[in-house]
Amino acid sequence: MLWPLLLQAALAAPPGDLVAIGAVVGRPPSPAVAILRSGGRTRVVAVGESAFGGRVLSVHGRGVVLEYGPSRVEVPLAPPTSTRAERARAPLAVRPDETAGTRSMERREVERRLGEEVPRILAETTLVPVTEDGRVTGLALTRVPEGTLLTEAGLQAGDVITRINDTVVDGLPTLMALWPRLQGASQLQAVVLRNGQPVSLTITLR
Repeated sequence: MLWPLLLQAALAAPPGDLVAIGAVVGRPPSPAVAILRSGGRTRVVAVGESAFGGRVLSVHGRGVVLEYGPSRVEVPLAPPTSTRAERARAPLAVRPDETAGTRSMERREVERRLGEEVPRILAETTLVPVTEDGRVTGLALTRVPEGTLLTEAGLQAGDVITRINDTVVDGLPTLMALWPRLQGASQLQAVVLRNGQPVSLTITLR
């Protein structure tokens, strides 16, 4: 009788290395989204979704509350880190295709880099909503950390992200909510306004 209870308790416990590396908390009805990391994997989840064996109950500015069986666990937000070693990292091997604005990247390497760079990207990227007639029509990148996947994907400071994989980017919650759907995609396409002209940036994951 004791062993099944111990096994159940172990299965209902969060991983020891679980950390929250980011959170986006918007005004209702915009969903709150958390970025969790464990075992070298990164997940973006909303309230009510499951990740790393637990269910997300709430997301706030200080961290994330998850439910593991009968227990509730609060995972505080990890402080952003940015080391010189990360800044000096060799660029990801990008193979340009014949089409301008298209790049090909190794999926496994992209996932590894994301796990390492998400804290820096969150800390050093600045997005400003662009509005027209009172509605958000895109997100302007006013600051982009050099040497990260963002710049290697072709994004530049001043770009206005208007669409990703046929989804109109009408706010930061929409951008964050796209993450789960993009994780299994074989191609990522962003349309940005650059100097007032639309530019298509495409990444093929191989």
